[in-house]
Amino acid sequence: MNKHTNMQLVDVSIVMPCLNEAETIADCVRDAQEALVRLGELHGLNGEVIVADNGSTDGSQKLASDLGARVVDVDEAGYGAALRGGFAAAKGRFLVMGDSDRSYDFRECVPMIEALEEGAELCMGSRFDGGIAPGAMPWKNRYIGNPALSGILRVLFGAPVRDSHCGLRAIRRSTYDALRLSSVGMEFASEMVLKAALQRVTIVQRPCTLSPDGRSRAPHLNPWRDGLRHLFYMFMLCPTWLFIAPSALLMTFGLTIFAILLAHTGAEMVQLGRFGIGDHWAIVASGAIVVAMQTLIAGYATMMVGYREGYLPVSDRVRRILPRSTLGTWLLTGAVLSLAGFLWAAIIAGGWIASDFGELNQVRSLIGAFTLIVAGCQVCFGGFLVSIVAGNKLKHAEVLPG
Repeated sequence: MNKHTNMQLVDVSIVMPCLNEAETIADCVRDAQEALVRLGELHGLNGEVIVADNGSTDGSQKLASDLGARVVDVDEAGYGAALRGGFAAAKGRFLVMGDSDRSYDFRECVPMIEALEEGAELCMGSRFDGGIAPGAMPWKNRYIGNPALSGILRVLFGAPVRDSHCGLRAIRRSTYDALRLSSVGMEFASEMVLKAALQRVTIVQRPCTLSPDGRSRAPHLNPWRDGLRHLFYMFMLCPTWLFIAPSALLMTFGLTIFAILLAHTGAEMVQLGRFGIGDHWAIVASGAIVVAMQTLIAGYATMMVGYREGYLPVSDRVRRILPRSTLGTWLLTGAVLSLAGFLWAAIIAGGWIASDFGELNQVRSLIGAFTLIVAGCQVCFGGFLVSIVAGNKLKHAEVLPG
């Protein structure tokens, strides 16, 4: 049963977070109410305006309630916490979010709701298509930060979004509930679009305008801090690029160096054109392999979290491969790797003993042997880690939804 069925439902809930916005909250509420009137005239939709207050001390709450908005007190601090609190109290089947600093015109949410009515699940505003007023966005955000982060979003997640950080957007209630958003800070906005892209939600864009902040005080947004938080959050939801791709590069590098060195065990230096590599490079290769193995295990565990929490899509390939992943197979694989390393080291030690403890020139081979031993130990402990992440399951496929 839907947790909102006990409420008197409406069509549209316009939610705006608020923290000491007395200078602008009234104008925002009026714009939102005009948008609802317009939606009623055009499409027969009704709605509500919700101000999710995060502890204002300047009378913002009374200004909003006097105009007919419903004020919801949210004790947990943060932009995301305020919006989550407002959405939890909302009664609409369509949800609109936007800042209460007068930078967005809530009347521009009308075409966004129309997009949802036409079948879209998430509609993002695009300030680059609608227009950015002079002084509304710092140059570093407009020409560097936002284009770069939006570009990374398109590359990593395939999201058809030009302006990933636009604060005016509309989403279906059912879609919002399915995303299970949890962020409390500014990264809430990124979490919404990232998880929507991962879950193959239908995302569209509509133009919107950005005006200068209507407040006389400094904005809550910190461009560098919040930009980095958005970037880090993107990578945290993309284990392929954060863990698997670097692991593959490091593993390829390490194995290639070892293959070259072990193929020329009699040569003190192996010449690659004008460049020579020797035993010191075996240490570099070993470090690369060890880091690659650790990174691969971390990426695998992160993917298990994504499958368990439902924000990573489960492909047919995953459904074929994951049933073979069990704690037993991880322990067996780790034991085989470590045993192979011990046998390799034993052969080296046996040859040294047979030479009556003569000169031993097997540095690169001995490094290779102990690299295998370490990798085997990593796999064994990694198997336990993945099983714990999977919910203390011996069979890791049990983490997948039925």
